[in-house]
Amino acid sequence: MDQGQDQARQARVGNWAAATIGDALMPTISVIINHTAGTSAAVETDAFAARLRAAGYEPTITIARDGSEILAAAKRAHSENVDVVVAGGGDGTINCVAAQIAGTDTALGVLPLGTLNHFAKDLGIPLDVELAMQTILDGRPIAVDVGEVNGKLFLNNSSIGIYPDMVKEREAGQHRLGKSKWEAFFWACLKVARRYPFIDVQLKVDGDTLARHTPFVFVGNNAYTIDGFDLGGRKTLTGGRLSVYVSQRTGRMGLLGFAVRALFGRLRQADDFDAMLTEQVDIQTRRKSVRVSTDGEVTTLDLPLRYRIRPGALRVIVPASVDAPTSADPA
Repeated sequence: MDQGQDQARQARVGNWAAATIGDALMPTISVIINHTAGTSAAVETDAFAARLRAAGYEPTITIARDGSEILAAAKRAHSENVDVVVAGGGDGTINCVAAQIAGTDTALGVLPLGTLNHFAKDLGIPLDVELAMQTILDGRPIAVDVGEVNGKLFLNNSSIGIYPDMVKEREAGQHRLGKSKWEAFFWACLKVARRYPFIDVQLKVDGDTLARHTPFVFVGNNAYTIDGFDLGGRKTLTGGRLSVYVSQRTGRMGLLGFAVRALFGRLRQADDFDAMLTEQVDIQTRRKSVRVSTDGEVTTLDLPLRYRIRPGALRVIVPASVDAPTSADPA
C-alpha cells in the first residue's frame, strides 16, 4: 500500500482502526441491536449506518428480536472475521456478543441500551446513545479482562445461590402472570426468601479450602471498589484478578438485601463477609449441578465450578479521553 492510500484510509477510519485492521481498505463493522432493550428505540439505524459509511466502514446492522437472534448474528460476525462488532443492549446482550469474539482481534463497540449497564459504566463509555455512537467512531480499543466459569464468559460477575434462584422465579412470574420485570422480581424476592435458601460450599482458593454455609457466592471480574461499607463499581478491568465474596450467615431480610444489592452491583461488607482476590477459584457443593448467573443470565452448570480470569482477552472501544488501563489491581 503506498503512502497516499494509507493516508486516505486513516482519514476514513481513524488512526486506531488503520493501525489495527491491516491492509483492508474498507473495514467491516457488524451492529447487533437487541430490539427488546429498554432504550433501543433511541438508535436510528439508518442514520447510524450512514455515519458509519461516512467514516469509512462497511456496516451490517441486525435488529434482533430475542437471544437466539443475537447469538446467531454474533456467531456470523465472528465467522466472517468482522473488524468491529457493536453490541446494543444491556449487559446480557453485551455478554452474548463478547463471548463470540473474546480472544480474537475483533474490537467490541458498546451501545448501552439496558437498565443497569455496569460494563459500560466501569469502562467510562457514555450512557447517552449519541455519545456512545460517537465513541465507536473516534474512540480507541483497549484490552480488558474477562471472567470465565466452566467455559462460560462473564464481563461483570457471576454468582450461585439466592440471586440465580430469584432470577428464575422472576422469569416465571413474567411469563405466567404477565407482570413487569421489576414487579416480578419483587415477588420473586419474597418467594425465595420464604424458603430461606442456604448452600454448603467448598471453595479452593490459592491452595486453601474454605467451607461455608452461605446464601450466595459472588465472583467478580476484577475487584469491586469498597466505598465505606458499599461495594460498587470497578476502578479497573485489567487487574488480572477475580474478586470472590461469600456471606457466611444472615437472616431472611438480609437475604433480600443481598439479592437486591447484587442485582445493582452494590453488596455490603459485614463482619461475616469473606472477600478475596485470586486468579482462579473452584467451587464444589453436594449437588451434581447448580444454577449459575453470569451477567444476569441464568444457566445450569455441572459441579465443580471452575472460575478463572482471562487477562486482556477482549478488545473494547472506549472514549479516547479514558485513562490508559493499568496492570496493577487497585485493591
